Amino acid sequence: MPPLPCAELHLHIEGTLEPDLVLALADRNGITLPFADAEDLAARYAFTDLQSFLDVYYATMDVLRTEQDFTDMTLAYLRRAATAGVRHAEIMMDPQAHLARGIPLETCVGGVATALATSDAEIGISTSLIIAFLRDRPASEAMAVLHDLLAMDAPIVGIGLDSAEAGYPPSLFAEVYDVARAAGLRCVAHAGEEGPPAYVWEALDVLRVDRLDHGIRCLEDEALVERLVADRVPLTVCPLSNVRLRAVPAIEDHPLPEMLARGLNVSVNSDDPAYFGGYIDDNLAAVVGAFGLGIDEQAMLGANSIRSAFLGDHRRAELLAEVEAWRIAGHAARVG
Repeated sequence: MPPLPCAELHLHIEGTLEPDLVLALADRNGITLPFADAEDLAARYAFTDLQSFLDVYYATMDVLRTEQDFTDMTLAYLRRAATAGVRHAEIMMDPQAHLARGIPLETCVGGVATALATSDAEIGISTSLIIAFLRDRPASEAMAVLHDLLAMDAPIVGIGLDSAEAGYPPSLFAEVYDVARAAGLRCVAHAGEEGPPAYVWEALDVLRVDRLDHGIRCLEDEALVERLVADRVPLTVCPLSNVRLRAVPAIEDHPLPEMLARGLNVSVNSDDPAYFGGYIDDNLAAVVGAFGLGIDEQAMLGANSIRSAFLGDHRRAELLAEVEAWRIAGHAARVG
């Protein structure tokens, strides 16, 4: 069968830097890296927690220097995503990580936006850009970046909140989210991955997010689960990421089946696929293999992703029809 048509809603574009591209960009920009080759770099992707990943993540990100670098990185992701069944992608980028290296906002935003501008026509994936703020940096810095983005009329659909979660509750960024919402931007935030269920509550009630990234620890709070189910709040779950960062011990221990059984609005995403062992099709294959998800359950995950995306009615209906056609074809193939 062809891959499941879906939307990718939890994807950090800097996390798509494959070792070969890291080395190619380093060579193009005359950067000396602290590892010998692609195999040496890949061997460093044995993470023990979120911080150990972030240390490597920010080191490899240093190869991104020019607008063309950002464009090439984004195109590489889109081409791979197309083979995985992705039909719509809402891509997050961390501008503060680039500004700290002296890369202008116009360079990183412009480079990614250039690739996204032609993604539908040339690759078959509709796209939008979400600017994610680093929660372990001051909220005042995020606010300054947001004002700069608004002043330059950046082609973004929303804002997010990522990086090290523990010790940095969502409420620290309440004013940033108020300004973004007033400007017409959609709001998402990482919560409930390393942080406790209380962070999910804050993301809902203080930041008033439209969508939650991760959220797997919601199961620790019955009232929270009831709230998420009642409001159909989207949860963008990243199974291979959770395993690689030790949020869960193994894929067989992932809470996805329980989340589905409880009626939570869950989709499967890849997070930082170059670092966590797989793109969205790899993540889907992992959970299908671990939990024996059938055609209907897989189709539900695809439909959840599309209903949770920031899409217009026409495009949403078009993609939901693709998922339904995939579901019907899957049953027909089994009967045949």
